[in-house]
Amino acid sequence: MKKLIIALAVGIPVLLAYANGQGVTKDPSEAVKLYRKAAEQGDASAQCNMGYCYEYGQGVTKDLAEAVKWYRKAAEQGYATAQYNLGVCYYFGQGVTKDRAEAVKWYRKAAEQGYASAQYNLGNCYNNGQGVTKDLAEAAYWYWKAAEQGIARAQVCLGLCYELGEGVNKNSAAAVKWYRKAAEQGYAEAQFNLGNKYYDGDGVTKDPAEAVKWYRKAAEQGHATAQYNLGLCYYLGHGVTKDLAEAVKWLRKSAEQGYKDAQKALIRMGETL
Repeated sequence: MKKLIIALAVGIPVLLAYANGQGVTKDPSEAVKLYRKAAEQGDASAQCNMGYCYEYGQGVTKDLAEAVKWYRKAAEQGYATAQYNLGVCYYFGQGVTKDRAEAVKWYRKAAEQGYASAQYNLGNCYNNGQGVTKDLAEAAYWYWKAAEQGIARAQVCLGLCYELGEGVNKNSAAAVKWYRKAAEQGYAEAQFNLGNKYYDGDGVTKDPAEAVKWYRKAAEQGHATAQYNLGLCYYLGHGVTKDLAEAVKWLRKSAEQGYKDAQKALIRMGETL
């Protein structure tokens, strides 16, 4: 979720070179020296990078409190990435006392600048009532803002909002739309949800073969429930030619992850766990 932002200051080619090893031997400690010079002159992106270096111990000894210090300097200048990172620090209590309300404050500042991950996190805070009064409509709004920018996890959450009618009017077709966007990015939970929609014909024309396609994509990523559903499709011959061996294969994969329904299905089929 976080990304090193290179300082927009004089000497940027040098900063890039040392940070990424472009044309010179990669030297994080040298990059930190250069970031620090720019940061001490008030360059917000360099301050954010200093925070990143301290948070992850790149070129300096890891020091979360020092990371917070630099993120705050950049955040107070309105630098969205630093505002987001500072929000994360407050949310998890990294380098600072955990304070969900303070996390929300900084997420909001970044979100209002269009920072997609902050929009998603702010949506989660409203959805779960963490640091702010629970408000499903507000959660759906921020999920939508992030989803529109292509954040797959936000697209899944927005799809769920439409599926359950939480914060928005229930709309299965809209749920399918957002699940599909995330599924096409390879997001396993969305692939599984989209498979369910095709299997049930909810918000889309019923198509067991299409359901199998999406279950398989999620199952191949290790999604236990998708593996279970795919196994059942093979067992019942729904959307795919009936194949007991394939059914056992996928049910076993699910069972090995501790999925109880898959374990019970194998026992009923006379298979060992």
